[in-house]
Amino acid sequence: METEAGPPLALHVCCGPCSTAVIERLQAEWDVHAIWYNPNIQPSEEHRTRLDAMRRVAQLMDTPLMNPGYDVDDWMKACAGLMGEPEGGARCHECFRLRLRRTALWALEQEKPIGIFSTTLTLSPHKPTEIMNEIGEEVAAEFGIDFLTRDFKQQHGFQRSVELSKRWGIYRQDYCGCLPSRRG
Repeated sequence: METEAGPPLALHVCCGPCSTAVIERLQAEWDVHAIWYNPNIQPSEEHRTRLDAMRRVAQLMDTPLMNPGYDVDDWMKACAGLMGEPEGGARCHECFRLRLRRTALWALEQEKPIGIFSTTLTLSPHKPTEIMNEIGEEVAAEFGIDFLTRDFKQQHGFQRSVELSKRWGIYRQDYCGCLPSRRG
């Protein structure tokens, strides 16, 4: 299923704004398949709003968008006992792991399995790139798949996402997604 752009890549997308600059950057080398798996985003209305924004980005960027489902219970189980953790702590790490595991699984479940995945989460200045890439590598080893280790903040990636989001009128959220992050 290789295209002129290159081999397929399963890209976990956390939101429309972050996906803009990351997809733009990756499309030069990869056939990007955006994977929307974010059971952390609550309430459900917020999830729907963010998914609609991501659908618009996918359409504008001519990128297929896959949605393996929305099950808050999966997120609650993965983060059980961690709701009191500070933002950026153990709860976040388990949330990242859950979403990257589902992306890797989706990639391997395809008729012609996709052998590499990545995430837009390293674009955010609020996310620890080193930890994100470490978790990505752990998940890759668990599933026998490759992880594209990148720091999408580099080369003004976040600023580019802000620019594209403004230009296209893409909804920008004001909290990470889970209810504990909304409380600050």
